Order: sequence, then structure tokens, then C-alpha cells
Amino acid sequence: MLGFLLKRFFHGVIVLWIVASLTFLLLRLAPGGPFDRERKLPPEVIANIEAKYHLDEPLLAQYLRYLSGIARGDLGPSYKYVDRSVGEVIAETLPTSATLGLLALLFALALAFPAALFAAYYRDSWIDRACMFVATLGISVPHFVLGALLIWMVALQLGWLQVGRWDQWESVILPTITLGAAPAAYLATLLRSTLLETFGEDFVRTARAKGLKESAVVLHHALRHSLIPVLTVMGPLTAALLTGSFVVEYVFAIPGMGRFFITSVTDRDYPLIMGVTLVYTALLVLANMLIDILYGAVDPRIRAQ
Repeated sequence: MLGFLLKRFFHGVIVLWIVASLTFLLLRLAPGGPFDRERKLPPEVIANIEAKYHLDEPLLAQYLRYLSGIARGDLGPSYKYVDRSVGEVIAETLPTSATLGLLALLFALALAFPAALFAAYYRDSWIDRACMFVATLGISVPHFVLGALLIWMVALQLGWLQVGRWDQWESVILPTITLGAAPAAYLATLLRSTLLETFGEDFVRTARAKGLKESAVVLHHALRHSLIPVLTVMGPLTAALLTGSFVVEYVFAIPGMGRFFITSVTDRDYPLIMGVTLVYTALLVLANMLIDILYGAVDPRIRAQ
């Protein structure tokens, strides 16, 4: 296990280096500059700004300076938010996005597993059709449409919950539902199709022939065997949810990292773009590493390899 973790850690470092290098290069090759405005600044002002942020140095020198900063944990200063570093912006906004993402993930799992189990067990019944109809609806409806509908119905018409705040538990419910609805629908559809295949396997029929309780057959044998495809998509899904969704954060006025990422693109804030991209990549690498460990826990045959 230690050798496996070290190997995956080494691979993760390589992935981070490749992503950091490609992001740096693509941003430098993009037309325009980070301080281009509709109203052009005087050349001497531009020169002073570029000297402050070392943009007047050769490209290779900028690249080595950037990698050196990453190695020290310094992601550089933000071009847009003066006197604030990228690390400070991320440290301030990531916990909010991570909290929202974790709640949305738990909501998705809590909704997807029972729906998939009931839909697969009662195949072609009204329960199956109802669950798959709701799942298809959840996949089809965009975040901003669902969020707007929830705000209009639950907050404005019924007056049950508050929106536009992030300081009490009532303000967390609607964003969590909005962000977790599509993942819940997707996971339910995926798990149902896998369970339908598993129910037809010989080991499931053998377990029933032995006289095992139906709950043990479904939960211990069929469900456990069907988790591998679900775990495969859980890595990128978890990373995406933890880093936040700009649409959901914008609709509900949540001060998360997703909103800063989009504004950094429009403002051409190169260090913030690269910093957020690296954070997302690091979370993706960690999530995939955790999923690989869970593979062995779910299926001993994978652990034996």
C-alpha cells in the first residue's frame, strides 16, 4: 500500500507540473495582456506595472519564477485584487465552496442510492418509471433554472427559507439542492443500469438459492459489485463539487471560489487563474487516489492485483 501511495503521489506531482506548465503557456500565448483596457494606459505606466509583476522578464525566467513560487507554496499576487495574494483569495473562498460541495455530494449520494435500488429492484414498475423520470428531469434542467425556480417558489412564494446569505443553516439548503440535483440524477441512472446487470449474474442467483435474506442479497452482493462504475465517476465529480459551481454561487450570492475563477478569466488575472486551476487539479488527483483505495475495499480482486 505504501508503494502504491508513493507511486500515485509521484504521478500526481507530474500531473500538477504538466497542468501548471500548460496553463502558464496558454495564458501567455493568448492575445492581449493582463493590463489591456479599453482606455489605454500611458506606456510608462504599463512599463512600471509589468516591472512590478516581472512581466518584462523573458518567458523562461517568468516560467522558472512561477514554478519556484509553487514549490514554496506561493501562487503569486493577484492582478485584480491589489495587495492580496492568490493564496489569500483561495484560502478565503475555498472553505465556502468546499462546504457547499461536500453538502451537495452527501445530498446526491443520499438521494441516488435509494432511488437506484428501488428502481432496479422494481424494474419496469411505476416506481422505476417515476425514479427515472425524476432523474432525467434532474439531468436536463440547468443549475440556473433550478436555482431560480427554488428561489421563486420556496423563498419568495412560500417564504420558508432565506436566500442571498451564507451565515445560517437555512441559507445552505437551496444551494445544496441546486448543486446536488444533477449529480444525484446521474449517479442514480448509472447505478440503476449497473444493478440491473448485476441482478442477472450467477452469484446473485446462487446467493438467493442459498436462502439468504433478500436485503443481504441486494445490499451485500448486488450493490457492492455494482459500485465500481460509480466510484469511477466519483473522483472528478467530487473535485468539481468541492471547488464550487460559479452558476450556483452567482445565483445564490455565495462568496465561493467558483465566482472568483470566472471573474479572473474576464479580468485576465493570470496568477488567480493558474492558482485556481492548480487547486482543482490537486483536488482531482487526491480524489482519484482515494477512489483507487476504495476500489480495493469494494472488490478484493482489485486489491490483490
